[in-house]
Amino acid sequence: MVVVVVTGRGGAGKTTTTANLSSYLAMKDYRVLAIDGDLYLPNLGFHFGIENVKYTVHSLLKDPSIEPEWAIYKHPHTGVYVMPGSSNLHDVIGISPRRLVEVLERVKSRYGVIFVDSPTGIPFDTLPTFEVAGYQIIVVEIERSPIYSFETMVKNEVEKLKVIGEKYRLQIGVVLNKVREAEDVVEHIIEAVEEDLNVPVLGWVPLDPEVPEAVNAGIPVVRYNPKSDAALAFADVGEVLEKWLFG
Repeated sequence: MVVVVVTGRGGAGKTTTTANLSSYLAMKDYRVLAIDGDLYLPNLGFHFGIENVKYTVHSLLKDPSIEPEWAIYKHPHTGVYVMPGSSNLHDVIGISPRRLVEVLERVKSRYGVIFVDSPTGIPFDTLPTFEVAGYQIIVVEIERSPIYSFETMVKNEVEKLKVIGEKYRLQIGVVLNKVREAEDVVEHIIEAVEEDLNVPVLGWVPLDPEVPEAVNAGIPVVRYNPKSDAALAFADVGEVLEKWLFG
């Protein structure tokens, strides 16, 4: 099954969420592939300490004769299989996002779950992958709005992004990330999203300084420091996600 991860704003923690949820499932012995679908600003590889490799998703998009497995690297700490992107401008120019679907079709039978980390905003790079996906996770950071409008901001962002998932008839879920000042009202926000928009909230994750430390180490926080606040929260979200995907 294919899960597309999206967000409306940069810095919400979409890639961090992708890395940690894929790690959670891999650590539960699922065979998981995480693909960097943010083709023009890829950074999923950094979260797993995978940099400067010979083959990337961009290699496959430019040359269909390359075997997809050549661009897949197993993360030694979590067991996630990662298909990173290339940050080299030369590799980005002239690629066809449409070929991303062909890549998915070639590998999807080998993995129980595939996460596609999408670009911020309307995910033009990964829109073709929605055709073969079954699930959409919307990552929202609550905090960057006045306290009185937390609920309005979250609902507006979810409402806009869920239209895409609905178009492709995907199951849609929400993760609230980097929660700090809104912690006292987060349950109210969850209730508003679920009741007014009919979209389940898979969970919420607090702002935690352990997360950037984990990124710098190239090990998602659920493995880097499993007792940290963010790791415990991602594990709770992962448990809900597992039931959501597998029943």
